[in-house]
Amino acid sequence: MEEDSKHTAETPFNPIASKAERYEKGASVRKKIPLAKHQEWNSLKNRKDPVDILIQTSEGRVESLLPIRYRRMMESPFAFYRGAAAIMANDLAHTPVSGINLQLCGDCHLMNFGGFATPERKLVFDINDFDETFPGPWEWDIKRLAASFVIAGRWRKFSNKNCKEFAWNVADSYKRHMLDYSKLSALQIWYADIDLAELIELGRDKEFKEFDQKRIKKASEYTAHEKEFAKMTYFDGARARIKDDPPLIFHPSGELEKQVAKEGEIIHNRYLESLSEEKQILLSRYMLQDIVIKVVGVGSVGTLCGISLLMSATGEPIFLQFKEARKSVLEGNVKTKGKYNHQGERIVMGQKLMQSASDMFLGWTDDSKNRFFYIRQLRDAKIKPVLEVMKAKNMAEYAKACGWALARAHARSGDPSMISGYIGDTDEFADAITEFSVLYANQNESDYNKMLEAIKHGKLPISDEI
Repeated sequence: MEEDSKHTAETPFNPIASKAERYEKGASVRKKIPLAKHQEWNSLKNRKDPVDILIQTSEGRVESLLPIRYRRMMESPFAFYRGAAAIMANDLAHTPVSGINLQLCGDCHLMNFGGFATPERKLVFDINDFDETFPGPWEWDIKRLAASFVIAGRWRKFSNKNCKEFAWNVADSYKRHMLDYSKLSALQIWYADIDLAELIELGRDKEFKEFDQKRIKKASEYTAHEKEFAKMTYFDGARARIKDDPPLIFHPSGELEKQVAKEGEIIHNRYLESLSEEKQILLSRYMLQDIVIKVVGVGSVGTLCGISLLMSATGEPIFLQFKEARKSVLEGNVKTKGKYNHQGERIVMGQKLMQSASDMFLGWTDDSKNRFFYIRQLRDAKIKPVLEVMKAKNMAEYAKACGWALARAHARSGDPSMISGYIGDTDEFADAITEFSVLYANQNESDYNKMLEAIKHGKLPISDEI
């Protein structure tokens, strides 16, 4: 492929045009960029070395935690994929796009979906990770999501036929639900959510349905802050402290300890300023008690993440999770310029734009070293997918759910009529995304093996973490 053939001019949203006119506009784009083009993946001759990209994305991270990052990525090609969003972003920049842009998740793999409680305490299913959110081509999210199902399916040792079915279900579900959203008003789309209990009820596997229903019941009864307080804290005199559990949970030491002691309250107050007034009043009832560093995820390992404990005068706790916010991996790979200089604000605003309901304490802050952070509640009735117990039919249903959730998220900031017009009513788009997903899963395995070689030769450090 020649580089000039990979991109088309951006097609802006036209609020004056009718749904039918926007649908036809999307269909006309298909003539310029046929759906079959989306199946293409060829590794470029001058493609950036994946190991070099990993090293580059590790710059500025907590150096002592990098061996944990690479150890976690070693576990499987799927674990590698979860930590390699920057590699795929660089690759996606060389694939064909329709020119229809919207707010992207940016790291849209299947483990970044799940159930959680809204501020009204309703359990919904949605995307739940937005560290890389940024405006860009809508195709990039769906390609990363569909490829993640092929890669995870191979990790679970499902057949090639099953793995292709998972990817196909992602794209087909996206197509069908995007068409549904194209018939709604903008306000109806904004109100739309996916009820987790109703979604699970649609499942055909009785045993797995009962498993998930038990998890919902447990999550609904889970008063996170009080149970976490009993499990995670101890009293040092009259002061509550979070227990260390090294190397994954620990109190900062050295220069970082001095910085936290000096700036903790300032950083917390800057966070409060990012919240609406009623949330500020609510949190004014609580005082900052303790802060620990916590290693989270795969792609986030090495960034400065942790937990802060807040206590009311009468002893009620609130746990907040803070995560360092770095530039999105998409930013250097799209033509769109970022709207936000504050990376924490970028994540929070992107999340609010894409999610049906966001955490009530979601906000942003920064420190004196110009490090950006975003903050949310720790484990608020979250229900994560458990891939290890899924059968092939469960994975197929989960793929449909993720495709649905992605369509709903994209419909909020994009033009569902134009996207539906572009995709059309045939299986051609799902077939193309499936073919791409298989090809990219092969690329991911090759990159994973290159990382293993780099580790073997001492180019990347690893820890003894199990």
